[in-house]
Amino acid sequence: MFEEMRSRRAARRITSGDGRPLKRFRWWQLPYRSLFYLRLPDGDDGQALYAVDVKRGQDQTSGEAEADLYLDGRHHARSKLPAAFPVPGGTVEVRLSSFGLRRCHYVTAQGTAEHLLVPDSASAEGRRARLDQAHPTLSRVIGIVSLTVLVVALVLLAAQLAERLTEVPPVAERVGAFTSPVRLSFWGNAVLTLVTLTASTERALRLRYSRLFDGAAG
Repeated sequence: MFEEMRSRRAARRITSGDGRPLKRFRWWQLPYRSLFYLRLPDGDDGQALYAVDVKRGQDQTSGEAEADLYLDGRHHARSKLPAAFPVPGGTVEVRLSSFGLRRCHYVTAQGTAEHLLVPDSASAEGRRARLDQAHPTLSRVIGIVSLTVLVVALVLLAAQLAERLTEVPPVAERVGAFTSPVRLSFWGNAVLTLVTLTASTERALRLRYSRLFDGAAG
């Protein structure tokens, strides 16, 4: 029932497209635009090319991000995020995180399989994918470093929160006082915040999302 309600809400967010052509990706759009592609059979022994174009913060009135769906280079539909576009054989799901895209997947109608769409080679996600293909070892190292940074940041955040909570007299009386083993200065916290944002952004370029690590960073 929950999935059915979510599908109905997603359907209400979809509006018809206006047929305008898809614009190519430009380098200055790297910070705010994502572009992905999906090829599906068109029913006539050919293939249809779908494109999902996401411009974060493009709706200036509401501040909400929107996704545009293109079919063979023409604007087909639009939806506020999170979006679920019906396409032949399934649904294209698009969801945003605090650092970029959280999902841009094709999910089959049975829900038994899902596939990440192919990023445009000029986009930030496409450039990160090319790095993974050209230098897989370096890519794995970067991924491990990103995850390690988030784990360390989460531990330090939990320790600081625990110290603050146990400063409250009723809490201290029940569980005792806790002193964080690591005390960061203002600049230390600033650097930690910066590297945490960088790590989560790197993971967003690979559409890797963890509610625990990336959610806490957000």
